[in-house]
Amino acid sequence: MAMFESPEISGSSTATVIGTSRSESDLNHFAPRRRAVNNAVDAGTRVVERNNSGNGETVDARDRMESANFSRENVNENPTNSDTRFTYRPSVPAHWRIKESPLSSDNIFQQSHAGLFNLCVVVLVAVNSRLIIENLMKYGWLIRSGFWFSSRSLRDWPLFMCCLSLPIFPIAAFVVEKLSQQNQISERTLILLHILISTLAVLYPVVVILRCDSAFLSGIALMLFACIVWLKLVSYAHTNSDMRSVAKSTEKGSEGCMYNVSFRSLAYFMAAPTLCYQTSYPRTASIRKNWVVRQFIKLIIFTGLMGFIIEQYINPIVQNSQHPLKANFLYAIERILKLSVPNTYVWLCMFYSFFHLWLNILAELLRFGDREFYKDWWNAKTVEEYWRMWNMPVHKWMVRHIYLPCLRNGIPKGVAVLIAFLVSAIFHELCIAVPCHLFKLWAFFGIMFQAPLVLITSYLQNKFQSSMVGNMIFWFIFCILGQPTCVLLYYHDLMNRKGSAD
Repeated sequence: MAMFESPEISGSSTATVIGTSRSESDLNHFAPRRRAVNNAVDAGTRVVERNNSGNGETVDARDRMESANFSRENVNENPTNSDTRFTYRPSVPAHWRIKESPLSSDNIFQQSHAGLFNLCVVVLVAVNSRLIIENLMKYGWLIRSGFWFSSRSLRDWPLFMCCLSLPIFPIAAFVVEKLSQQNQISERTLILLHILISTLAVLYPVVVILRCDSAFLSGIALMLFACIVWLKLVSYAHTNSDMRSVAKSTEKGSEGCMYNVSFRSLAYFMAAPTLCYQTSYPRTASIRKNWVVRQFIKLIIFTGLMGFIIEQYINPIVQNSQHPLKANFLYAIERILKLSVPNTYVWLCMFYSFFHLWLNILAELLRFGDREFYKDWWNAKTVEEYWRMWNMPVHKWMVRHIYLPCLRNGIPKGVAVLIAFLVSAIFHELCIAVPCHLFKLWAFFGIMFQAPLVLITSYLQNKFQSSMVGNMIFWFIFCILGQPTCVLLYYHDLMNRKGSAD
C-alpha cells in the first residue's frame, strides 16, 4: 500500500512517494488535489471572517466555482470509485451563505407551494367523500322529486308575469329622456319622473311577491332582477343628467360628451352585464360558440351541486338546530361551525356560477369586452378590500353614483362610505326579507355591521403588517361570523312564522 508523506503539498515542494506500486497517473491527481485543499482552506477562512464581521454577505463565488470545477474535472478524467477521494473533501465548506428556512415568515411567500396545494386537494377530496358517505348513511337520499319543478311552481305565474313586465320601466325612462331632449319637459319634472319610475320598478315586484304564496327561489329571483333594473335605471338617469350638463357647458365640443338619447344604447345596456350606463362599450370581434356551450355545461353542473349541498347538508343541519339566540352558547357555536363548511361551499359555487360563468356567457353573447366582474377577493386582507373586489359591477356603480357624488357635494369620506353601506344593506334586506315574507332586519344589520369591521380589520392589518394575518381574519369573519349565523336566524324565524300561521 502506498502512502503519502503529507496530506498537504505546498506549491513549491516536490511530493515524496513511498512505495513502488503506484503508477505515474497517481501523480497527476496531486495538482487538482492541491488546488482543492488550498481553496477549501481559503474558503473556510473567508466564511469564518465574513461570519465574524456580521455583514451578512455571501462568500466569494470563485470558491464554489473552483470546487465544483475540481469535482467535475476528476469525475470526467477517470470516473472510478477512487475519484471520490478528491471530490467531496471534509474541509470544503458546506455552508456558503445566509439562508432562511422555506416556511419562515420572510421566505414562505417566495416558495412554490404546488405540492402543499396538491396535498390540500387530496385531503379535501378524502374528507368530503367521507362526509358524503356518512350523510347518505345517516339521512338517505334527500333530494325530492320536485326539486327542479313541482306543481307549486305553477302558482308562481304572477311572479313570472311581473318579471316579463319589468322592461316597461326602462322604456318609460327612455320616453322621459326623449321628451327632455326635445325640451318638452323641465329638468325638475324630469328628475321627479325618474324617481317615480325607479321607485315603481322596485315596489311593483315587492307587492306581487307579498300578495302571492310563492316559492322562495322564485321570489328571490324576481327581487334580484328588480334590484338590477333599479340600479340600471338610476345609472341611466344619472349619466344622462351629467351628459346634459356637459353638453350645456362651454366644453360641449367634445364628442365623447355629446348628449344623445338612443333606444339602441339603452336596450344594449339593459341586457349587458354591467350596471353603469354609457353610450358605447368595448366590444369583442366575434362570439365563441363552442366556448359558450362549455361554460353553459359548467353552469348546469355547479347549479346542481349547489342544490345537492343545500338539500343534502344544509337543510338537515338547520332543521335539527335551535334558534342561535335562544340556545346554549356552546351549542350555538357548534351549530354555526357545522353549518359554516357546507354554507361556504354553496357560496363559492354561487360566486363561480354567477360572477364567472353566467356573466361571462352573457358577455360573450353580447360581445361585451370589459369582463372584470371580480378581482382576487380571496386574497383580501381587510373587509374593505373584499367589498372593493368581489362584486365589481356593484362596486363600480357605488363609486360612480353614490361615493363620488357625495364627495363632490362636500360630504366627508367616512359618511360617504356609510351611505354606500346603507344602500347595500337596504337592497340585501329586500332580496331576502321579501321572498321570505319576514322582516327581521338580519340582513340589514349584517351589512351595516361591515362598516365597523372595515375599521377593525384595517387597524389589525396596519398593526400586524402581515397579509397572512389580515387574510385569515377576513376568512374567519366571512365563513363563521357572517353567513352561517344569518342562515340559522332567518330559517328559524321563518319556521316560527309558518308555525304561527298554521
